Amino acid sequence: MQNPRLASRYAKSLVDLASEKGQLEAVNADMLFMQQLSKTNPDVVVLLRSPIVKPDKKQQILAAIFEGRINAITAAFVKLLVVKGRESNLPEIAQEFSKQYDVLKNISKVKITTAVPLDAAVLDLIKTKVQAGTDKQVKLETAVNADLIGGFVLETNNNLFDASVLRDLNDIKKQFAENIYVPAIK
Repeated sequence: MQNPRLASRYAKSLVDLASEKGQLEAVNADMLFMQQLSKTNPDVVVLLRSPIVKPDKKQQILAAIFEGRINAITAAFVKLLVVKGRESNLPEIAQEFSKQYDVLKNISKVKITTAVPLDAAVLDLIKTKVQAGTDKQVKLETAVNADLIGGFVLETNNNLFDASVLRDLNDIKKQFAENIYVPAIK
């Protein structure tokens, strides 16, 4: 993240404005769209960060990209960022907006990484188990990493629970490397 303080302040201002206007859900959807756009289309991020492209040209390009896809509040916010020369921070601001939205709506993000994709029934069971331990609404994010071999890795609220076979194998490898009985034999 280039400037987390700047992103936090702009995101807070947008959260406050959207709440005041009763458009918080629509603006959140727009910010999720912008996050997805910046992840899937690196050319947009390059455009936002380019010092060669003039601000009025950036405004035209962004207006063409977002036309009919985002709320008027979000469009005005993007225009303000371009005018102030802060358009390069748009991906970070969108990410920070989502974090502040989750705090405001009492939503906790949980990421589960497994070796194989999980079916819907197992995901629902995991979601209810995690939600039982907290008063927050849980937003479950899944990922697949074949290197885990089996088991899962659960990340929530800056906590990591690693119940993967890969971690177990690494622990065994470490125990063999630090075998205290081998030096005693010599």
